[in-house]
Order: sequence, then structure tokens, then C-alpha cells
Amino acid sequence: MKIYVGNLSRDVSEGELKEAFEAFGEIASVAIITDKYSGESRGFGFVEMPNGPEATAAINGLNGKAIKGRNLTVNEARPKEDRGGRPGGGGGRGGRGGGGRRPW
Repeated sequence: MKIYVGNLSRDVSEGELKEAFEAFGEIASVAIITDKYSGESRGFGFVEMPNGPEATAAINGLNGKAIKGRNLTVNEARPKEDRGGRPGGGGGRGGRGGGGRRPW
């Protein structure tokens, strides 16, 4: 089961997060999401636990628990939603900002 972990302190490491979840069972992976430009933590991450009952116990046991002064938000991760952009990335408007001559 993939578990969302939110409200992480910026200085929590993946090792510390893994340690907190290991108390409940086997961990398949741990990832703290970082800003692609600064490399700083974005304050959330994901933990994968292969055993469903252990994952449920971890969610119940860690949701609201403080780690490094922040109360965690822990729940089952939802599937990534399609944001509706156009294929090929970029989305939004293309071109040079407008379309021809303006009447004014």
C-alpha cells in the first residue's frame, strides 16, 4: 500500500521517516518529495508498505503524531489525477501571447 505522509518538517530525512514506519512492519520504499530547483523538501512524501494490515496500523499509529515538532498527516495515497493538460506537456496557451493586431 502506498501511504501519503504530509506536514513533514523540512529537516526530516528519509531514514528518519523509514524508522518511524518500521515500527509497524516491512517498508518497500520511502521518498520525500523535493523541489526540483532548490532540492529542498516540499513537506510531504510517500512510504510503500507491502503488507496491508501493517500499512493500516502505521496510518492509524502515525497520523497526528509529532516528528520534529510537526504533527504528521498520514493516509492512504490517492492515485495521481490527470491534470487535463494537452499531450506533449506545456499545456495552456502557446504562441506569442495573443493573436494578431489589436483594434486599439
